[in-house]
Amino acid sequence: MSIQSENIEKLVDRRVKARLGGGQKRIEAQHAKGKKTARERLELLLDPGSFEEFDMFMHHRCTNFGMEKDHPDGDGVVTGCGTIDGRLVYVFAQDFTVNGGSLSKTMSEKITKIQDMAVRNGAPCIGLNDSGGARIQEGIDALAGYAEIFERNILASGVVPQISGIFGPCAGGAVYSPALTDFTLMVKNTSYMFLTGPAVVKSVTGEEVSQEELGGASVHASKSGVAHFATASEEEGIKTIKKLLSYIPQNNMETAPEKPTTDPINRVDDALNSIVPDNPNKAYDMYAVIKSIVDDGDFFEIHKDFAKNIIVGFAHMNGKSVGIVANQPNVLAGVLDINASRKAARFVRFCDAFNIPLVTLVDVPGFLPGTQQEYGAIITNGAKLLYAYGEATVPKVTVTLRKGYGGAHIVMSCKQLRGDINYAWPSAQIAVMGADGAVNILYAKDMKEDPENAAKIFDEKKAEYEELFSNPYQAAQKGYVDDVIEPRNTRFRVIRALESLAGKRQEIPAKKHDNLPL
Repeated sequence: MSIQSENIEKLVDRRVKARLGGGQKRIEAQHAKGKKTARERLELLLDPGSFEEFDMFMHHRCTNFGMEKDHPDGDGVVTGCGTIDGRLVYVFAQDFTVNGGSLSKTMSEKITKIQDMAVRNGAPCIGLNDSGGARIQEGIDALAGYAEIFERNILASGVVPQISGIFGPCAGGAVYSPALTDFTLMVKNTSYMFLTGPAVVKSVTGEEVSQEELGGASVHASKSGVAHFATASEEEGIKTIKKLLSYIPQNNMETAPEKPTTDPINRVDDALNSIVPDNPNKAYDMYAVIKSIVDDGDFFEIHKDFAKNIIVGFAHMNGKSVGIVANQPNVLAGVLDINASRKAARFVRFCDAFNIPLVTLVDVPGFLPGTQQEYGAIITNGAKLLYAYGEATVPKVTVTLRKGYGGAHIVMSCKQLRGDINYAWPSAQIAVMGADGAVNILYAKDMKEDPENAAKIFDEKKAEYEELFSNPYQAAQKGYVDDVIEPRNTRFRVIRALESLAGKRQEIPAKKHDNLPL
């Protein structure tokens, strides 16, 4: 055998060994937990045969605590690029079979190289997390490695889409990289995120809590809002990531890919003409409206289990990607609270950063009252949504279906927040507040002075107020609403509005950066 043949054989053997990560026993242990390996996840995520791996042979450089005795190729993370539906992406997947996926300085160098390449080449960056945290044996080097990753998350924000898949543990400082990315997905029962684990919680507060209760997928998807998606399996999680990518562009200089459809632009839905109940206090399901107006009824929801009083997600309209924001009358009457404001603001800012037009469906009675909301800074959190809409320069089409009261009307992409085209259904009620509340304030003195006729005064003044404000026409008369439309034609009118705005150019004043209320 020639020297060249021997060298090639050594290369092939070394690649085979590197692809085994921590070895067959650890791979079997990973499978026994119901988890896939880093490479198996990438195989599911990327188009067949498209993966180009980088830095397979990098080693850690730690010489403490016996680490110098073991130098596995790749050092616990698989990095490279590939395609998803033919579109370039950069990926890294932590390998739990190698030192528990713990982060070393070498691992951080591999990850940051991928992050830099994603920004330089204008493609999404996807990280699959499964790690025990910082590699304790490396001390400050591991912490420096995390900081290098975080800095690149920050610099890449709004430049290329960043997606985090949590497929195992993600604790301590490690949680901040997913928190800085655009979307975070977790898998139920096998992944968790927290800054301090159950043992530390118990020692400091005396509270006993399991890993799942403290930072499981269901907790973060429904209570904290840290996770945008919680899936039942890794396979479902990877399918979700792939579908998410189909709605978003490669970078902030491009537009999202179009999806061909046979759904007619001028399709009407007569059911919308009667979906809003005659009783203004009765609920209806906003999902029915959304699915009626988007292409083929296909709506991809974000943050489905968090702050259900507002709905956000992606859809296509005439084949083009749009972001949908809609109040949900079926939950808390569609009122805005702290969580709903944060959820919608984050989504609006993502869409604006990546050139995705916004369609807003409004039925909001106001902000949720109470000490819990005020003490929790509903003012500041509500201002986040106000700010997000006000700074957004993408096309913005707003449809007020029913209630648009007070500050909540303003916050939901009104004309004065540079809403491009604002429609209203005939059932729209755009006012400072509802008729009952307004009459009780405006005529409290009259009713108090004439208690015998108080009910009559109330009824008369309520009817007068409703005549003035419980319709969209005063707003239309002043140009705050561009047109009052028949509900069944909503799809056609919104699509035509979006097409007229396709060439929109709008700038914001030059500045170093904004100061969003946080």
